[in-house]
Amino acid sequence: MVKVAIFDYGAGNIFSLKNSVEKAGATVDVITDFDKPNNYSGVLLPGVGNFDPAIKSITKSSKTGFRDFVQDTPVLGICLGMEMFFEKSEEGKEQGLGVMDGDVIILPSSMKVPHMGWNDLEIKRPGKILEGVENGSWAYFVHSYRVQPRLSDVITAESDYGIKVPAVVEQDNFFGTQFHPEKSGSVGKIMIKNFLDVCKR
Repeated sequence: MVKVAIFDYGAGNIFSLKNSVEKAGATVDVITDFDKPNNYSGVLLPGVGNFDPAIKSITKSSKTGFRDFVQDTPVLGICLGMEMFFEKSEEGKEQGLGVMDGDVIILPSSMKVPHMGWNDLEIKRPGKILEGVENGSWAYFVHSYRVQPRLSDVITAESDYGIKVPAVVEQDNFFGTQFHPEKSGSVGKIMIKNFLDVCKR
């Protein structure tokens, strides 16, 4: 059985994510630091909290603490977790993890913010966590910001609600979803299973 860790920023309830990952067949530990040896096959950064406090909780000592911990370990970032992959965010002043080039910007004022609801996915290119997900599948979003990658080739799926919003990103061992797979029904279950399959390799 694959064993993964969910990082807890101390910002809210991560029970639904833990429950979804366990139902997909994994053993899950909730961790609050990256000081201990990494004996996990995967790490999840959940979508709860605000940018600066979450980054500070990850990088208490230094960014290399996180990077040394994960190295080649697959990482799934959800919503805020995905936004932290990038260099900086308009939500805060802290530097992001910088594992992907680009910024995080607030959704346009023409939209109701936060954006909440179901939206369909436009698959742009094949991705490991999108295997078995049909183009046009629906996922559940709750967010006020969107990522703006410098290179579009990290985007594997978008969602369109007046503007194109990167919905899924993949680069090396980092995978991100702007939506919440744990709240996205059967489609989310497929993606969580796909991530665990990557963790087993």
